[in-house]
Amino acid sequence: MSPKKRITMHDHAAEASLFKRRALFTFFSVFALLSILVANLYHLQVESYRDYATRSNDNRIRVVPIAPSRGLIYDRNGVLLAENLPFYSLDIVPEKISNMSNTLDELGKLIAISEDERETFTEALKFHRRFKPLTLKNQLTEEQVAIFSVNQHLFPGITVEAGLKRNYPYGPQITHVLGYVGKINTRDRAQLERSDLWKNYAATKDMGKQGVEKFYEALLHGKPGHLEEEVNNRGRAIRTLKIVPPEPGQDIYLTLDLKLQQKAVELLSGLRGSIVAIDPRDGGILAMVSSPSYDPNQFVQGINNKDYSALLNDKSRPLINRATQGQYAPASTIKPHLALLGLDEKAITENTRVWDPGFWQIPGVERKYRDWKRWGHGWVNVYNAITESCDTFFYELAYKVGVDHIARFMEQFGFGQNTGIDIFEESAGNMPSKEWKRLKYNQAWYIGDTISVGIGQGYWTATPLQLANAVGIMANKGRRFPPHLLRAVKSNTTTEDSPINELPPIELKNARNWNIINEAMRQTAHKSRFTDAPYTAAMKTGTAQVIGVAENTKYDASKIAEHFRDNALVVAYAPFEDPKIVISVVMENAGWGGANAGPVARAILDEYMLRDTWKTTP
Repeated sequence: MSPKKRITMHDHAAEASLFKRRALFTFFSVFALLSILVANLYHLQVESYRDYATRSNDNRIRVVPIAPSRGLIYDRNGVLLAENLPFYSLDIVPEKISNMSNTLDELGKLIAISEDERETFTEALKFHRRFKPLTLKNQLTEEQVAIFSVNQHLFPGITVEAGLKRNYPYGPQITHVLGYVGKINTRDRAQLERSDLWKNYAATKDMGKQGVEKFYEALLHGKPGHLEEEVNNRGRAIRTLKIVPPEPGQDIYLTLDLKLQQKAVELLSGLRGSIVAIDPRDGGILAMVSSPSYDPNQFVQGINNKDYSALLNDKSRPLINRATQGQYAPASTIKPHLALLGLDEKAITENTRVWDPGFWQIPGVERKYRDWKRWGHGWVNVYNAITESCDTFFYELAYKVGVDHIARFMEQFGFGQNTGIDIFEESAGNMPSKEWKRLKYNQAWYIGDTISVGIGQGYWTATPLQLANAVGIMANKGRRFPPHLLRAVKSNTTTEDSPINELPPIELKNARNWNIINEAMRQTAHKSRFTDAPYTAAMKTGTAQVIGVAENTKYDASKIAEHFRDNALVVAYAPFEDPKIVISVVMENAGWGGANAGPVARAILDEYMLRDTWKTTP
């Protein structure tokens, strides 16, 4: 028989106390949690209202940058040289494409996509942000746009985009002046980011790469605008909220004269060389031609590898701007400047006479430095030394004054340094001196080196632009204006002329010496190519050796490879009484300067001087 269960007596007071404590704990816990919730609500709804409202709008509102239209480029007479034309491109957002290869295959059945276009796209895709559109094909035809528009629903993530592309109506004729625009690459972007300019290119795909397009990029590019649109949770636009229009780039006017430029291009057709024409009154470039050239329109939408390799490997080097980067021995074209130095240093006078038997010798040395005229010129003074281009006269003059005096004097005329022209593609050439040779080759300077410099050969090199600039200073009797291409900048309402920069003049010990040398150049022109010209000109020709010829060997062009033949040079200006144009002509491997470059110089000056409107051109 089991024992009876005991009856447990409840302690109602203890239970009541426990319940009370638990109830209080629960109440305060709930109160604390509610307090925290209310505090957070206050923080979110009151204190952080503006911040979260902005974030909410960022999720609801999409800001789309709008590219500015690029400024136009005109010549000095208002002829349009660089314009913007509409075009259509096929763009792909990579993250919206599940299988890129298959998509490109299917797309190729509708629109022809070349292997180069596909390869370029695939390569660019490796470095591209997947959420941003990437161009597959540029310059769609209207028919291609229509075909894709009908089938666009089959290709989500692919769109046809309209835009403006740069176009150069005169193509190769002005390439080395204007340069071109091209796609912004990784290096360009890094440079823009370092300059804190990348935000201005948010909607822009290209920028200036060479020439004026690159130098004046800041003026031509403009400022981007933006479009604010409301989007749904799928990113589809619902409505436009705000449009801030872009500021177009500024139009610029160049000093270039298109007709003169075209004449120079015509004269160098099929040849290698350069023609530069400058207005000596302000340094404005009237024409600047480098031949051969290339079509800059190839680079606007991206040149393919095959075409670029063809340009790069062309032995005629069309990519080089010979006017500013070609370095040539100036030859006899600098004899007037050397004669001016001799007069200024009193190494010679107006009446000094030198006997020329057809050669010259360093005192005590047997080697003979030959004159171009093997039987010599007889007695010559400074006038006929220049008109007849007597080498012997200048051998002796260089021996008297020395190379360091020559270098210091010629540097005032811009030799051995950049001219400061407003394009980046420029070489300084070389103005040799004793110190230069020691630093360059760790060798001593010899008297023979000075003799070669005395006729513009040896280590002395100059660009066609430097030659034209130096002759302009001579024509101006010492006044110096750095060569430039910008004439005026046009904004929406005004056109502002570019300021003229004048350097301190070259001052001679006797200012009359300018007249002596310029008169000698006038006589040179009158005796050769300008005898029957209706205007008065001044000139100097030159023939520069490309390779040396043995002392007793006669130069025979027919027995020398074409690219080793002499270069032909001419510098000239007109009218003599009040110069308004100076030119330099360099023709590679063309032979005798007077015979080959002389007619070209005459044709250029005729084109400018005989036109009906030249006198009104400021």
